[in-house]
Amino acid sequence: MTDAQAPAPAGPPPAPAERTPNWRRRVVFGGVILVALLILSLAGAAFLPRWWSHRIGAQVDGSTSQGIGVGLFYGTVFTLLPLLVLWLTFRRRRSWTVRIVGIVGALLLAAPNLMTLGIVAGGGDAAHAGERTLDVEAPGFRTSTLVGVIAAGAIFSAVLWLLISRQRSRRDANALRGELRARDEAPSGETEPE
Repeated sequence: MTDAQAPAPAGPPPAPAERTPNWRRRVVFGGVILVALLILSLAGAAFLPRWWSHRIGAQVDGSTSQGIGVGLFYGTVFTLLPLLVLWLTFRRRRSWTVRIVGIVGALLLAAPNLMTLGIVAGGGDAAHAGERTLDVEAPGFRTSTLVGVIAAGAIFSAVLWLLISRQRSRRDANALRGELRARDEAPSGETEPE
């Protein structure tokens, strides 16, 4: 074979065609999600305050002492658990998927307190009906829930402060041990007079 008949050297393989995002599909999908969220929020605002106030009223059954106990339970537990989930989610560098799952989990765990807050702070007819139901069927529930939320926040803050101060103390103790070890290992003539 002569040089003229030799096959041409193969060049680099063709680059794969880059996929361009389908923006129309993304916009339609986002619009459907927004409409669904709007419908769910409107339905929730009309339904959830009444439903939640009747559930609490059935648990308390008009007893002030039970209202205080149930309110303290809901306020404390459903504040501590979401704070713990958020702390575990954000204390280390994690992927966005894990962070979003942690936030959604914390919101679900805080749902009882958020529904009670919706009744207290809501301005709609369902929120006012929920307030009247809680006044009659669950006396003391709303105030004791607030006390439980504040207590849980204080407990979580105190435990977090203790954990952080413990880590700092360990780090300082290790640094001092290292300095002491370095001073003990140095020849006697090289130590500085005190």
